[in-house]
Amino acid sequence: MLFHLSIPARDPELVARAIAELWRGHAVPFPIYDGGWIAFALDDRNSAVEVVPYGLAFAPGGGQAQSAEARGAPGVHFAMASPLEADAIEALARRHGWTCRQCKRSGFDVMELWLEDVLMIEVLTAQMQADYLKMDVPGFCAMIGSPAPATHKVMA
Repeated sequence: MLFHLSIPARDPELVARAIAELWRGHAVPFPIYDGGWIAFALDDRNSAVEVVPYGLAFAPGGGQAQSAEARGAPGVHFAMASPLEADAIEALARRHGWTCRQCKRSGFDVMELWLEDVLMIEVLTAQMQADYLKMDVPGFCAMIGSPAPATHKVMA
């Protein structure tokens, strides 16, 4: 199951607002990445699309971003559920020689796994999934100082 993903766009605000409209959701600035926006579906899984400025790339270690040219990696990632525990995820990474570490995000932890040390995926153990699902869109909006949606209707 996917929870969220990131995509690049030349106009992150426009793209995030369009995705939010498709979901009848809510879009707000995403201050983790300068110029980034995030669209929430307002569903029971807290589905979201992070829209980062085109040309941005992620680097191992806490989700820092840099220019894609400097890194040679895309500004794309996704978060997924896994039945594995953290030690098994780390063992898989070690077996392939890939970077993997537990990282704190806003209100939840993830296992940041770098496939081929180029593409980052966030893998959530059962406990991490439970914490992720506690995420509240109005609370997130309050944290970043952005207006919350008027209603929090869950998509059917």
